[in-house]
Amino acid sequence: MNIWDELYTKAKEKLNPRTVSPFIEAGGVAAAILTDQGNIYTGVCIDTASTLGMCAERNAIANMITNGESHIVKLVCVTRDGKVGMPCGACREYLMQLDKNSKNMEILSDLETKETVRLEELVPMWWGYQRFID
Repeated sequence: MNIWDELYTKAKEKLNPRTVSPFIEAGGVAAAILTDQGNIYTGVCIDTASTLGMCAERNAIANMITNGESHIVKLVCVTRDGKVGMPCGACREYLMQLDKNSKNMEILSDLETKETVRLEELVPMWWGYQRFID
């Protein structure tokens, strides 16, 4: 199994759309990230009635940061129907702010062909490069 299949499988295993309360639904989207240290972290979306929820990607990032890491090299998002999806605009910005090399992060765009896109392609002319200190 290649790394993209492994990430996809780990994310898909977390898909579990459910109602948590009258205000919260969770698990309709899942994400898996691979860090530069070779660790995989997952997360699911948490949607709330007051828009204070969290996307699956940011949930996986929180898991990664909680475990002391901050450098992502690969990302897979899986939607409710099992298809590969792309991070939303808020997640794209969040991902860019993590690390000066985040722009090189690969995101799976097609499971069958293993086609990927780099984050910088999704966030062209990003405003924050100058804030990173080498």
